[in-house]
Formats: sequence, C-alpha cells, structure tokens
Amino acid sequence: MIHPDHFVTTSKAPDVAVLAYADSGNKGTLTKWHNHSTAQLFHVVRGSLAIDTEAGTFFVPPERAVWLPGGVYHQTRYLTETDVRYMYFGPSVTAPLPQDPRVMQVTTLLRELILAFMSYPRTASLEGPQARLADVILDQLKLLPASPLQLPLPSDGRLKALCESITVTPDQPPRLVEAAKRCGMSERSFERNMQRETGLSYRAWCRQVKLFKALELLAGGLNVSAVSHELGYEGPSAFVASFKKAFGITPGRYFT
Repeated sequence: MIHPDHFVTTSKAPDVAVLAYADSGNKGTLTKWHNHSTAQLFHVVRGSLAIDTEAGTFFVPPERAVWLPGGVYHQTRYLTETDVRYMYFGPSVTAPLPQDPRVMQVTTLLRELILAFMSYPRTASLEGPQARLADVILDQLKLLPASPLQLPLPSDGRLKALCESITVTPDQPPRLVEAAKRCGMSERSFERNMQRETGLSYRAWCRQVKLFKALELLAGGLNVSAVSHELGYEGPSAFVASFKKAFGITPGRYFT
C-alpha cells in the first residue's frame, strides 16, 4: 500500500537522493513545457501517456517507464485515464544512470521495489529499509534495456516543420520527391539530412509515425481493424505484421 505522503506534491529536499510521488491524470490532460533539476522516472501503472521532448516523443504504455535526465524540457500528454508513479533522483546518485531520455520495460521486480519504497513515509528515505530499497532500485535501472518507443524529431527547422505536419496526418505522408521539395532540398540531400538528424530514412521515419499513432489509437480503445483503416494500411493483417516486426508482439498482446 502506498503511504499517503506520496500522494502529496512537494519540492525535492536537497538532502534526499530519491523521492517518490503517485498521481493520476485524466484523458486529454496536457502539462506545460517544463524541466526538473533532478532526473525523473515516469512509471505508468495503468493507462498510457506520451512525453514530448525537444528531441522527439516517447510513448509510454502500461508497465513501461520513461527516464528523463535532469534538465530535459518536456510536456506530458495523457492519452487515457492513467495512473503514474514518479521517482525523482538527485545528482548524487544519477552519474552511473543513462544520460539520455529513453523508455524502459518495467520488470516485475522493479515494479514491486517501487511499490515497497512508496509504502514508507518520505521522512524514512534518508536511512533504514527505504534507503536500501532505493539503492536496489538504482541498481535495477542500470540494467534495464531501452524499448523502441521513441519518435525522433530533426532539429533543422525545415525538416522539423515537415515532420510535425506528418505526425498530424500520418496516414498520408508526402512522397519523397514532394517532401524534399517542401524542404527546398534535392532528394539526395533530403534523405542524407533525415538520416543524420533522426537516425532513420524518410520512409522508415514515416513508418515509425504510423506505429506511434497506432499505439495512441489502441490505447484509446480502438480495435485492430479500426486502427488499420484509420492509418491507411492495406488491411488488419498488414498492420499486425508491421506492428509485430517493430515491437516483437502483436497489438492484442501489447497492452496486456
């Protein structure tokens, strides 16, 4: 059971290395762009959310978490009714942890460790069992692999404007020749710049946009057939095959 202390927002005390907070958000809730001096872990227990950063968007379905190092500007979009457990980590403990934002798979062990940590009052975090739990949580975070749930955005203004427009209507991305023309580049230069700035070819980036939109629609309750139709796939089987290739499991199993 979560101690009542952890349902109350508070500024992080400078002498506390790890601080936790439990909250929930309604579908459609949007936070303003902000950052934290401390690193932050969003653990989604129920529901789903998207976190926009200057480098791209991270999609966080149930039993995943997104890691944000201190100083990363972001906004959070609640895609469904969502329960979240936040953990904040001070500079004294984050040196060995990832220095870039990423989505992590939350193991059963880490889930239970976070819950156990939050069963103690905040005043217990400096020493004793809760402090030891914090040490084990930190050890677990070093071991968790990143999940392929990031949609990178280019920093070049022309490319970024194009990509942001595609995220609005991912079912109808412009063809390569048209995309290059809109950015005032040759096709070859356009492809080279997309690869350099996003790590993906233009075609692969457009596929990623569709899959991210699919995750959002599935989280909102649409079935596979409806999502397939909404995003312009040839049929449900084509959508399922593309989804499984990207995420390793079928859409029906993804949120279970």
